Amino acid sequence: MKSNVHQDFRPLRSKVLLRAVAVPAVAAAAVYAAYTLLLRGNFAHWAVSFFRHIFGMDYSEALHLYEQTFRRHMDALLLLAMLLVFAGLFCLYLRWLTGYFEQISKGMDILLQDAPGEISLPPELLPIERKMNAAKHTFDRQKSDMLLAEQRKNDLIMYLAHDLKTPLASSISYLNLLRDEKQLSEELREKYLSIALSKAERLEGLICEFLEIAKYNLSNIVLQMSEINLTRLLEQLVYEFQPIFDEKHLTCRLAVSGDILLKCDADKLQRVFDNLLRNAVLYSCEGSEIAVEARRSEGSLSLQFSNHGATIPKEKLERVFEQFYQLDPGNAGGAGLGLAIARQIVALHNGVITAASENGLTVFTVTLPVL
Repeated sequence: MKSNVHQDFRPLRSKVLLRAVAVPAVAAAAVYAAYTLLLRGNFAHWAVSFFRHIFGMDYSEALHLYEQTFRRHMDALLLLAMLLVFAGLFCLYLRWLTGYFEQISKGMDILLQDAPGEISLPPELLPIERKMNAAKHTFDRQKSDMLLAEQRKNDLIMYLAHDLKTPLASSISYLNLLRDEKQLSEELREKYLSIALSKAERLEGLICEFLEIAKYNLSNIVLQMSEINLTRLLEQLVYEFQPIFDEKHLTCRLAVSGDILLKCDADKLQRVFDNLLRNAVLYSCEGSEIAVEARRSEGSLSLQFSNHGATIPKEKLERVFEQFYQLDPGNAGGAGLGLAIARQIVALHNGVITAASENGLTVFTVTLPVL
């Protein structure tokens, strides 16, 4: 690292050194030129003539004054001249050197004021320019992330208000009917009560979903790891879903070879499989087959949940794991949080979850490490 910094600032050091050496050299050269051209040339004649005309002296008196004034103090005059020239050049040198700091200060102003465009510095300060632009890009990215987070928070409020309002309003309407209509038949009363109960359950489910996503986003989740028989867990899950399969005349094929032991958080991982299976049911064609397959290879375990239905377009497939995203808002029945939660749970297990859809076959694949 030090070696790189040494190389990066070599042009700047070279330029500063050359100018630092040039200041006394130019000062000495200027004084020597003045001494050669003036003091050793016609300067004495000019000085004597000047004294004679200004003070009205004769030649001998003017020559004597010249010798007293200049000739006897020649070394001091040369030294004074050299110091004056050096001081002037050194001031110019400092002004040039501090110009770099002024450029850096302007770059910092651009950085702090979040002004558009790249920061530009002299070529000698290229390493600093690169770092400042890298910092600017980092700040811009952080600002964009903050704006995105703020937008997501606003989206959460919007979805919460919208999704909670609909079932709540329906429940209130049917309950009002039950209260106000005294002559309702038992059949209608039972129907309205069933609808109100269904809407209330829908409302409860939405609240649970929002609380769940908030928990996964805002708290540090601690996995309760234990070794489980994954085969038995999947068999139990498929059995519990059988009434849901029957409603849509679906069949479910579970393909697992033998008992698979896995160290994981069983409750959280079951939530992932539950969500994937519910999505498979929701988007399957009636009378089709859903397949749950588990394959173990060296160091990893792959689980696939596949169903036959409409092909998911690529642009939508890339977004299915986003919070609040729904493939079909009118059909999903949720807030679009299930797959987002599933991805977070899989990531906590150091695994990955992917989706693919082609020719009417949609496959979600969960890959988990096996210790």
